[in-house]
Amino acid sequence: PRGGGRWGAALALLRELSRLEAPLEELRALHSVLQTVPLGELRAPAAELRLGPLFSLLHEDHREQTTLCVSILERLLQAMEPVHIARNLGADLQKGLTHPDDSVKILTLSQVGRIVENSDAVTEILNNGELLKQIVYCIGGDNLSVAKAAIKSLVMKTNDTISSVSPESLTYCTPSGLVTQLLRELTGEDVLVRATCIEMVTSLAYTHHGRQYLAQEGVIDQISNIIVGADSDPFSSFYLPGLVKFFGNLAIMDSPQQICERYPVFVEKVFEMTESQDPTMIGVAVDTVGILGSNVEGKQVLQKTGTRFERLLMKIGYQAKNASTELKIRCLDAISSIFYIPPEQQTEDLLRMTESWFSALSRDPLELFRGISNQPFPELHCAALKVFTAIANQPWAQKLMFNSPGFVEYVMDRSVEHDKASKDAKYELVKALANSKTVAEIFGNPNYLRLRTYLSEGPYYVKPISTTAVEGAE
Repeated sequence: PRGGGRWGAALALLRELSRLEAPLEELRALHSVLQTVPLGELRAPAAELRLGPLFSLLHEDHREQTTLCVSILERLLQAMEPVHIARNLGADLQKGLTHPDDSVKILTLSQVGRIVENSDAVTEILNNGELLKQIVYCIGGDNLSVAKAAIKSLVMKTNDTISSVSPESLTYCTPSGLVTQLLRELTGEDVLVRATCIEMVTSLAYTHHGRQYLAQEGVIDQISNIIVGADSDPFSSFYLPGLVKFFGNLAIMDSPQQICERYPVFVEKVFEMTESQDPTMIGVAVDTVGILGSNVEGKQVLQKTGTRFERLLMKIGYQAKNASTELKIRCLDAISSIFYIPPEQQTEDLLRMTESWFSALSRDPLELFRGISNQPFPELHCAALKVFTAIANQPWAQKLMFNSPGFVEYVMDRSVEHDKASKDAKYELVKALANSKTVAEIFGNPNYLRLRTYLSEGPYYVKPISTTAVEGAE
């Protein structure tokens, strides 16, 4: 068959290559032969090939030769199974990743990408410490995105492996493992590499096994130490946000109290970052406080810091009024998270606490949020409504709303909201009020009935034009 003939020619050319010094003619011929063989026909015989010679020709300072080799390898590797590549070409991939020529690096990274997508092949490289190290180093180069994608997939695979195996076999990912390698880079010289590694390591905090693994490997202590050292590092703004977020997630997944007691530097850093002049830092600190305060135990941890937390709330109130739109929204979201208490968890003490916190936000917080909600940005309007919704089931807040001139009318007024998201957000506020046990008593029965009516009419109700007006017009 014709394919077989072309294949024979290709094999003969490959054998020639290993014997020749500067085989440009042969490479050109091999290149054109391979273009004519369909990928399907290449599949079976490709596995038998020794690609060593082709890889070694990449290491000459010869432009055309390198280009031809890359193109030939691309075709042949595409025809090979990822498992085969991972098993037999590890050393060549490793060399490829350190090659000065970008086209070689990209070729190699794209093969790493194929390996990572394949569950049988990926195990081969998770055990290859040297190769992992080279992949991590590639993040620092211009191939950031490709390397990053490969590592992301690897970390997810590691995470799946960690989650699916028993804690005893966690050692599978150590000592040569990916995570260890990433951790070494956490303190490395290259800032970009560091930021990426932090992103990857922190993604392990999302599963229970992952957190166990991080604790057992001393990773959490290590990250805590990096935060301590960040003060003396001019580049810390690249990676600090990621680390602080990491602790926030860790705290809320397990126990805010334990994490904050064991790693006081984390809470310290969050407070410090809210004082920063850098909006990025403020944003991360605000997000983290929102995460921490999202459950009752976290709220109590914040409460223990006393007047410091009240000062922090004042800062958040100030930013909610004066920052960029994006940061305003983040502040409002954090406030909603900190102030919400599910009805079944409300106690006298917790309600006293949220009431005193609320007054720390600004001179007249209710007016502040109403002012924000009147700005012509739907996202801001919704974020401010979310704050009202968060406190709507707390009696002290209902009293504030009832005594604030025009507030009850503002809640009932459907003409304020024009877009779907805003109408939905307003409806959630009405629902929170109407479903509260104390609202009839505080707002009075007539208002309570108006809330129930609004609720039953749904979020998008439009009042029909009254007939009396029409009659008068005749």
